[in-house]
Amino acid sequence: MEIEWKDGHRSVYTFKFLRDACPCALCEDERTKAGRKPGEAVKLAPGALPMFKPVTKALAAEPVGRYALRFSWNDNHDLGIYSWVYLRDVCPCGECSGQK
Repeated sequence: MEIEWKDGHRSVYTFKFLRDACPCALCEDERTKAGRKPGEAVKLAPGALPMFKPVTKALAAEPVGRYALRFSWNDNHDLGIYSWVYLRDVCPCGECSGQK
């Protein structure tokens, strides 16, 4: 997904990044306990074998008022409301990542 912001900045998000950055309370709690940043993938335990997971896909996206987007994911998760402010805060580009 690409967003061109009013100030000319351009953000590009993969669906995997967005799913790993889900701002819902459940995902935020799990991420905080694991010490991960929004968009950072789950780390495997040492010696664990990776399990097959289907490619992350957004099945639908819908506006929430004028302030956010909600995605329905192929893992049946649809609780996160991604505000425009949140999306800008988690922009994964090199310029924004360097400011954090």
